[in-house]
Amino acid sequence: MKAITLLGSTGSIGTQTLDIVAQYPDQFRIVGLAAGNNVDLLASQIRQFRPSIVAICSQEKLPELKEAIKDVAPQPILMAGDAGVIEVARYGDAQTVVTGIVGCAGLLPTIAAIEAGKDIALANKETLIAGGPVVLPLIKKHGVKLLPADSEHSAIFQCLQGLPDGGLRRILLTASGGAFRDWAVEKLAEVTVADAIKHPNWSMGRKITVDSATLMNKGLEVIEAHFLFGLDYENIEIVIHPQSIIHSLIELQDTSVLAQLGWPDMHLPLLYALSWPDRIYTNWERLDLVKIGSLSFCEPDHQKYPCMKLAYAAGRAGGSMPAVLNAANEQAVALFLEEKIQFLDIPRCIEWVCDRHERDNRANPSLDDILTADKWARQEVLKATQQLENHSRIISLR
Repeated sequence: MKAITLLGSTGSIGTQTLDIVAQYPDQFRIVGLAAGNNVDLLASQIRQFRPSIVAICSQEKLPELKEAIKDVAPQPILMAGDAGVIEVARYGDAQTVVTGIVGCAGLLPTIAAIEAGKDIALANKETLIAGGPVVLPLIKKHGVKLLPADSEHSAIFQCLQGLPDGGLRRILLTASGGAFRDWAVEKLAEVTVADAIKHPNWSMGRKITVDSATLMNKGLEVIEAHFLFGLDYENIEIVIHPQSIIHSLIELQDTSVLAQLGWPDMHLPLLYALSWPDRIYTNWERLDLVKIGSLSFCEPDHQKYPCMKLAYAAGRAGGSMPAVLNAANEQAVALFLEEKIQFLDIPRCIEWVCDRHERDNRANPSLDDILTADKWARQEVLKATQQLENHSRIISLR
């Protein structure tokens, strides 16, 4: 039985991971849980899975959580705040830590888990995008495994099993096209928050769904794939695949192409990250190609999705630039979700911040450099939004 700690237990990744643990109680057990501020759901998870340690990010919610589980025996160790989440990440005999915390907030807990000798089931792409120059050496130093748990990188990882060294030639990341794949570019000025969080295929959190609508999620995945699989950016491509059945593909040196297919459901990549190198039998719905009927592909529209080029440029710049890109995107998306900026302002803010960082980009950043760049980028986005006129466009930024 594999011991697991779960960071971000009340989010989309967290609840689906716990679905798997509940379905396979003879395979997995929960050691620790960390969550945001959803006390009711976290209390329910504590009752069902009986973790040894629990952290809630919101310090103010800790008394409420204590009250909600006062009759649970034995009582878990209860902690709060960022320090509490880090302590959960490194605690006890957990073999694998699932990193389901959204955004750069997952970086420090992931590092703590690595330094404690835990394998990482990586569902938080920002860990590598922002912290790749620091995280990869730590993975090597501590001899732990980094297993991708999001659908695209899991697909690539699955296709690579048994491939000889040097066999990989190209990666093809598939993208659904998000909420606006069928919209004309001219209509994007009218986008509302409600429009942007309606993903056609996947059930995800609000921030990630907006990233899918801008295709920044795919740009971020390009950077993550570079760190995970070691290919140059020229050999990592994006293709629009509206059905979301092929989760990604690899091309081998002899031009043979391998793909991983499945329904658009995060349970499968999460299960594989938890069970690797084994394959666990499931009673889930099996893929029916006749039911699907056809699969289609097209080239992404760079005019509609400017965030892709921004991500490629940041990845190629390297150093602390990907951390700045990621932080600027997180801040801009948060402002959009709060209806403080427009949808088209997201890439404008990101581009402005990345341009301003170019002269200060650190080629070999330390962890402190990355955290400083992250904080700076968020503040710069706020400065950019102060120059919005009628909350519709950014002016006088250069």
